[in-house]
Amino acid sequence: MDDTAFLDATAQAELVRSGDATPVELVEAAIARVEELNGELNAVIHPLFDKALDAARAASRAGTQADVPDGPFRGVPIVLKDHDGESAGDPVCHGMQLLKDVGLTGERDSFLFQRLRSAGFIPVGKTNTPELGLMPTTEPRAFGPTRNPWNTGHTPGGSSGGSAAAVASGMVPVGHAGDGGGSIRIPSSACGLFGLKPTRGRTSMGPDEQNPWQGLVVRHVLTRTVRDSAAVLDTIAGSEPGDPYREPLPERPFVDEVGADPGTLRVGLLTTSPLSETDPECVAAAEETGALLESLGHHVEPAVSDALTDASVLEHFVVIISSWVRADLDALGERIGYAITADDVEPMTGFYADNAANYSAAQYITGIEALHEWSRRVLAWWASGFDLLLTPTLAIPPPKIGELIPPEDNPLDGLVRQSAMAAYTGPFNMTGQPAASLPLSWTDDGLPVGSQLVAATGREDLLVRVSSQLEEARPWADLRPPVAAGS
Repeated sequence: MDDTAFLDATAQAELVRSGDATPVELVEAAIARVEELNGELNAVIHPLFDKALDAARAASRAGTQADVPDGPFRGVPIVLKDHDGESAGDPVCHGMQLLKDVGLTGERDSFLFQRLRSAGFIPVGKTNTPELGLMPTTEPRAFGPTRNPWNTGHTPGGSSGGSAAAVASGMVPVGHAGDGGGSIRIPSSACGLFGLKPTRGRTSMGPDEQNPWQGLVVRHVLTRTVRDSAAVLDTIAGSEPGDPYREPLPERPFVDEVGADPGTLRVGLLTTSPLSETDPECVAAAEETGALLESLGHHVEPAVSDALTDASVLEHFVVIISSWVRADLDALGERIGYAITADDVEPMTGFYADNAANYSAAQYITGIEALHEWSRRVLAWWASGFDLLLTPTLAIPPPKIGELIPPEDNPLDGLVRQSAMAAYTGPFNMTGQPAASLPLSWTDDGLPVGSQLVAATGREDLLVRVSSQLEEARPWADLRPPVAAGS
């Protein structure tokens, strides 16, 4: 049995540093786990095994080859999401059948991937994602659904569902992810992982993207432990010249916040959404987390924020997303020499792309201004004396495969139902605040249900402190789903 399968990235890196394992051994073990589990989960859609083994062999000689990265995670396997950044020479599909058919590949590494490689991570594959990352489930027509390791009849969430399934099942300890409306936190909640969405501007979107979705998108990873998430954020944080948003680096590394005393915090609890009823099991999960926080000495009280109950902001959100989907399809069309229309994509994508024609440039700008005005109202709640907001991560437990796929003739129905599912995550992409989903609860049927903590802008340090405190009080990293390496 592979005894490295459920070691976190920090522990695997220590094996390499101590000489108890080589990068080749770690990568070979990860490849074996992908081959063992992927037929059931469909998480990895582009294996990169040969490249990974070449990199692992080079990393094993890092002491004698100065051109090979010798970072803090040297030799540790990772998966890259097939969206939210490109890697040089690897397939680029964004969940689209058309791109799969033409065989588009990445021309260069994103800045994020450059930093991950410099830290020593070795990609063993690229993971499944919904088309253009637009859904909170991972069921693209091009590659079929990714399945949840806790129950394969259910979704692992989206849009980083492939990465989440790979990490939760033990294929790899870390999975790259991006979050434009919840796509780090949603699959973390669905798969029993820790998922931290950083502050806007904490990581660079370049060089191929500058400000995706008008600042709603941020990128990081999915992990099983808080310390891994913090340590990886240390390796990828920081701006590049020309970045439109630049969040200052913290005074000390995020990993140093693991185990640090968060002090006594004032926490607001919100369990109602303006979009739909919240499932009782999701409400119960947040309330249980609130009780745990109180047992640790924090003050938890009901949260009241007029802005967070104002659903009218979604109209402006749709203007921005529709415009960006159209622009993304146009840009991809230029790369492949083909004008992409709604007939070339799934109904949801086509709805957004066609919907963009309904808006003028002035309406787009009005939408941006409306989001900023709304964000000021939301952030005023933190300025009033609260440290954290506690909510359910999702309004419903992980739905069954196919449950949220919209009807062919009514994609708007899918948009409404998907927005309701992600009602607690999307607002904080609009405000740009850091937020984390913690795997502290499970349904009676054995499905993970996350609780979300949201901090003020730039306060990932506080989220790491309190998350590690909760992790110590109610450990989750050793929990295993039914579909897992070695099971």
